[in-house]
Amino acid sequence: MARIQYITQIDIDFGVVKLLRDECQRAGMHKPLVITDAGVRAAGVLQLALNALGDTPHAVFDATPSNPTEAAVRAAVAVYKSQGCDGLVAVGGGSSIDLAKGVAIAATHPGPLKTYATIEGGSALITEGVVPLIAVPTTAGTGSEVARGAIVIVDDGRKLGFHSWHLVPKAALLDPELTLGLPPMLTAATGMDAIAHCMETFMAPAVNPPADGISLDGLARGWAHIETATRDGSQREARWAMMSASMQGAMAFQKGLGCVHSLSHSLGGVNPRLHHGTLNAMFLPAVVKFNASAPSIQQEQRLQRMARAMGLAGCDSLGTEVADAITDINARLGLPTGLRAMGVTEDLFERVIDGAMADHCHKTNPRIATRDDYRAMLLASL
Repeated sequence: MARIQYITQIDIDFGVVKLLRDECQRAGMHKPLVITDAGVRAAGVLQLALNALGDTPHAVFDATPSNPTEAAVRAAVAVYKSQGCDGLVAVGGGSSIDLAKGVAIAATHPGPLKTYATIEGGSALITEGVVPLIAVPTTAGTGSEVARGAIVIVDDGRKLGFHSWHLVPKAALLDPELTLGLPPMLTAATGMDAIAHCMETFMAPAVNPPADGISLDGLARGWAHIETATRDGSQREARWAMMSASMQGAMAFQKGLGCVHSLSHSLGGVNPRLHHGTLNAMFLPAVVKFNASAPSIQQEQRLQRMARAMGLAGCDSLGTEVADAITDINARLGLPTGLRAMGVTEDLFERVIDGAMADHCHKTNPRIATRDDYRAMLLASL
């Protein structure tokens, strides 16, 4: 049986952040906690959102780490409760939005956060009593603004996924204007995150034709515009296209992800300083090659269909053309040449493999990877 469900109210256009006050009222928020990070505040982007709130009472938590942690969730919950807040507004990239989802759970559900993690069987324990959330993304990458999941490093060091339809933001305000000042390398890394979402969800074997169509269109938009957005961040058409690609990847990945994310979640837990989108870009070529022989990939010509969306002439049976195109665009964008350039060494591999095997994305890959398979993908990504 295939179950297909979509998603939330989305406004996408330049200037839609001005709708924030009205959306808070629609969601029944009288005093939201605005969750962001120090970089978004320093760039002046937070102030644009606060201006849009007008005279709506609010509090601010701006200590989101680059990879959200359970400790940061607790700190934000303390502010939420002490300030008498009744809703959440996330202004930032995927880290701020995922942190807000962690707060939405922890502020209204008892016990440690890991209780509600997907691999712990906790999804069913997340109730409609979560704190309502509105998302205002300031990067074009994770798509968490339209997703039912969040990734948080819990107290025992694991980087775990939390998934529930109750966590989907009540509204997503996608304003490309908020991304115009995004630095080139962050544009590239978050953009490749979006492209990885579109590609990996399209390769996932679950039946979801709408997700396949959305992800292919998102791939085409992202692939066509990421270099322009990175090279000239003020190019408005490219910024709009990347924000759409990000949103589309996340609308589609309810279908499932795979080994790219199993590895990047695990390695990001081992070393939280590593950027998730950059890790996805590093792992994607090896995973494409690994997936190429999967029956579902071959029978449905998924490599060929991705190649067409990427503007490639064709695709060989081993997936090397698509994989090489990803490696080439990573280089043109100025991303690292591999994991070694990011400081990753082989002595970490067994810990990374342990985490990948336990990750919630492991079983939705078109080929189920063994430890040896993961080891080979890590070596190929060095």
